[in-house]
Amino acid sequence: MAATNYLFDTRELKFVVKEWLDTEKLLACSEYRDYYSVDDFDAFIDVAYKIAREVLAPANGDADAIGARFKDGKVYLPESMKKAYCTVRDAGMGPSAFNYSEEGHVPRLFSACQNEMLTAAAPCMILYWITGGSAADVIDAYGNEELKARVLPNMYAGQWGGTMNLTEPGAGSDLGATATKAYPTGKVGRYKIKGTKCFITSGDTDLWDNIIHLVLARIEGAREGTAGISLFAVPKNRFDDQGNITEWNDVTTVGIEHKMGLHGSATCTLAYGENDDCYGWLIGRPPGEDGKAQGLAQMFMMMNESRLSTGLMALSCAEEAYYNAREYAKIRIQGKKITDPKGPRVPIIEHEDVKWMLLHQKACTEAMRALLLKTYWYTDMALAADDAEAKQYYHDMYMINNPLCKAYISEMAWGLCGEAIQCYGGYGFIEEYPVAQLARDAKIYSIWEGTTFIQSMDLVGRKFNMGGGQPFQKWMNELRQFIENHREDKNFAAEIEMLAQALAAFSDMLQLLAAKISAGQIGYQPLWANRIMFAMSMVYCGMLILDQGLLARKQLDELGEDSFDANFYQGKIASARFYVLNEVPKIFSIASNFKSSDSSVIELKPEYLG
Repeated sequence: MAATNYLFDTRELKFVVKEWLDTEKLLACSEYRDYYSVDDFDAFIDVAYKIAREVLAPANGDADAIGARFKDGKVYLPESMKKAYCTVRDAGMGPSAFNYSEEGHVPRLFSACQNEMLTAAAPCMILYWITGGSAADVIDAYGNEELKARVLPNMYAGQWGGTMNLTEPGAGSDLGATATKAYPTGKVGRYKIKGTKCFITSGDTDLWDNIIHLVLARIEGAREGTAGISLFAVPKNRFDDQGNITEWNDVTTVGIEHKMGLHGSATCTLAYGENDDCYGWLIGRPPGEDGKAQGLAQMFMMMNESRLSTGLMALSCAEEAYYNAREYAKIRIQGKKITDPKGPRVPIIEHEDVKWMLLHQKACTEAMRALLLKTYWYTDMALAADDAEAKQYYHDMYMINNPLCKAYISEMAWGLCGEAIQCYGGYGFIEEYPVAQLARDAKIYSIWEGTTFIQSMDLVGRKFNMGGGQPFQKWMNELRQFIENHREDKNFAAEIEMLAQALAAFSDMLQLLAAKISAGQIGYQPLWANRIMFAMSMVYCGMLILDQGLLARKQLDELGEDSFDANFYQGKIASARFYVLNEVPKIFSIASNFKSSDSSVIELKPEYLG
């Protein structure tokens, strides 16, 4: 069996988009009604599946075994990867899909589904069009007309790339400690840039003629901390008024990281202005008299998009690991059924423990997908809804869900890939089988774009309190209303009751945290933040997947047990029951821990750890 073994169930995506989500409502908005119908989704999915299977999956072997290579100050990719990138780009699924200002642009929901399939085939490849497209999106939103005219055509066409430069060797995630400097040149909007950035995804590659780096730097006189950081578009190579490359811009690739996974993704350390000859374009205004700058707020547009994309990539690895484990379990003959000890040896998919692991993976990946694609639907509606109040509501729901999509899904993916390895037994630990690479590739997602703790602190510190707390109360009311609406459903009575108890336990956690903070015991906020994020994700995912189970039960009743889709709907019902009755109850353990108010970590002195 080859290490790359691409498997994907397009039926699941079609259920989510065409049956479960209110895609009709989205496409009825003026932004889309003249361009797309729900049935057009099939064409988007079919094209992506064909490219994923026939082009990206074959390139995945080279991406992992050969990877990005650094030689003589330049980064080179395998030819198969470059061919795969060009195929995606030419099919309109690359950076051009981020051009949301273009008339008739594709809904983000549709693009997300395509990227889910493409990422499952070759996890490192998506980074080259995600970073470029997101960087172009920021320039489109905040750049001046001159800059946009010169760089956006090439960026959206996929001829030029783009990156996000936040991290520095001495600062890490502490952006307030940014040391990169920007010096005025006497020409309005142009600055000389000097500094070093590390862990830059897609920082250099022979895919593109040029790269536009979005660099956080501090202009002299600006405030210390994050408030004084400005954002600059710094090209690898300079260009003329028509966007033609003229000369190198003193941006040096110092080296690339040798990573545990995602070997085909060039993660670079970049030095700006080693020869004192690097120039960048200021995006937006320079710092005001108070020293405040706009850079971090502008960069958050790309960061929020990237956090959602990171959740999508994590989901893709987890689900691909599940599909492979499931198919392996169907053909691996080992042991006899415990109920038939004298019978024949059977495929391991018939053994209870293997079925448990597979259903756990299936239920969790489907719950994660529900969370993610519901949130992408919110992002589309926030842009396309015709009513201003509705726009704000959808945007608020997107902002609240975003840390869940990034943190919960990325944390779950690592464990789910490990469970897929367990289904294989010893073979799962061997690189000739695909789940080993998927596990290696998946680990980075909980670290990227703000670690799980950063996401959780953003959730409890900012998202709970934005808008005076009203958006979060609306989010909670959605759960309460769902439970109330289905109290009398006899098919899922136990599941509805479990969800109600879990929501009550989650509410108690929030009240207990508020009480701790009011009492001045602020240390409990960082201590509990991750667990609150997990509890919140589980109760919300429980609602979403149970809603899918209710729909599947309805469809099955209408179509009959002998219908073509009967097994699919039965599988959806099984996933809903399993997730709500097995994953959601983990909330009670967290709640019990909170009630004990264990302060051992708060009181712990570092020297106690040895």
